[in-house]
Amino acid sequence: MKNADIEFLTGSAGFAHILGSAPRLRLLEQVAQGEFAVEQLVELTGLSVANTSQHLQQLRRAGFVQARRDGKRVLYRLGSGPIVQLLAALELYAQHQRSELQALSRGDHVEAITGDELLARMQEASITVLDVRPAQEFAAGHLPGAINIPFDDLQRRLGELPANAEIAAYCRGPYCVLSVQAVAALRQHGLHARRLGSGYDDWQAAGLPVVKAA
Repeated sequence: MKNADIEFLTGSAGFAHILGSAPRLRLLEQVAQGEFAVEQLVELTGLSVANTSQHLQQLRRAGFVQARRDGKRVLYRLGSGPIVQLLAALELYAQHQRSELQALSRGDHVEAITGDELLARMQEASITVLDVRPAQEFAAGHLPGAINIPFDDLQRRLGELPANAEIAAYCRGPYCVLSVQAVAALRQHGLHARRLGSGYDDWQAAGLPVVKAA
């Protein structure tokens, strides 16, 4: 491993990158309950074998999990350090974000659209998909056919959206408030808009179609 890679993985930015993935967080939460083989983690999380193995390797490189062989199986357990406390802090913040989202949704009557419904509407070409994440996140991966208008630019770029189409806005994940705020702003301008409740991370983790950077 190169020195630059080691510095990235052991720095705050590296840790944030590792923990910024919903599938990796799900795996880490499971491993916090005990020692598991890859096959068990696949069943518990619903991820594919390939994705589970890939995410576990990234968690292992960052020191969040450790592995040992037991015959033909590889068993994973938590790494050393205050990882349980870190997970507890993340859950506490997630609860705070849920409360914020619920308050925003109640105040602005923000409706959600499920991933299955959105996929069907996309296949029918009967909905406009709006990605309100920053441009660099959109470039790394996004829903097929999505228009990228970062939330901070939304007010001045409303004219780029079709006036009579229904809009489905999404951002990073279920606790990202950008899509809630975007839908509220769109509705204030008379546009029919809903938010994708799960967000990009869960959409991708479910194996639904995405466009990735080459």
